[in-house]
Amino acid sequence: MVHIQHTSPPIQAQAENDDQDKWSSKKYVKNASFVPVLGAPVVQLLDPQPHEHILDLGAGDGILTLDLEKRCKSVVAVDASADMIRAAQEVGCQDARVVDGHDLVDHELANGQFDAVFSNAALHWMKRDPIRVIQGVSKCLKPNGRFVAECGGFMNCAEVRGALHAALRKRGHNPEDYDPWFFPGPKTYRKMLEDNGFQVESMDLIPRLTELSTDIAGWVDTFGFAFLAPIEDEEERKRIVREVQETLSFSCDDGAWYIMYVRLRFKAIKA
Repeated sequence: MVHIQHTSPPIQAQAENDDQDKWSSKKYVKNASFVPVLGAPVVQLLDPQPHEHILDLGAGDGILTLDLEKRCKSVVAVDASADMIRAAQEVGCQDARVVDGHDLVDHELANGQFDAVFSNAALHWMKRDPIRVIQGVSKCLKPNGRFVAECGGFMNCAEVRGALHAALRKRGHNPEDYDPWFFPGPKTYRKMLEDNGFQVESMDLIPRLTELSTDIAGWVDTFGFAFLAPIEDEEERKRIVREVQETLSFSCDDGAWYIMYVRLRFKAIKA
């Protein structure tokens, strides 16, 4: 019998992660409220069942986790950000834990107890070793368990990413050293899955013009902070953000700002 303990770690115990945690749940709510809303098709592809145990990988502030909890027997939400997990706990997620996706493969959760692993808008942040992440997912799943996810795919956010690269090069920095994203194409990620014991049922690269909750500056502040790491002067950081927004002024239509997202959505089965 599968037993999953529904106890979240005390928020105080997560303090040790805070020094390294650059994420802000408050900024996420303000500038990225569209992310969980646009996750609905991925939940539909997952098709959670009342008897199932599901792992939400990169759960963020837990909004989609709460939706999953209504549909299945149990959900464990994990995220590398202590601040995000704190927010998930505060909105009522039953079991939310600070776990980096790269570390899943050696984690106590990786014992074949889950019917499915779900992930929305998170895998592209796990750039250090994407294959290790896939291997961790596999160890979490039961035989024939499914891995259903959507992440940034090839050419995702190319306009704002390019503007950030140009801003760093202009200041003598190599942007590749600070770019936090892994945006694979379908062929690349399909091979990674198949080489690690998955059978891919579907995989689509989906362009999606996305209206932002605020503007380009708010988006960069929430998601592009890694590019600003080599810039120590706060005023220079602000100049970079203004420069990027001015470069992308064509992305504003009647007061609304847009970015061309390209999403990689897939469903794979553990062989």
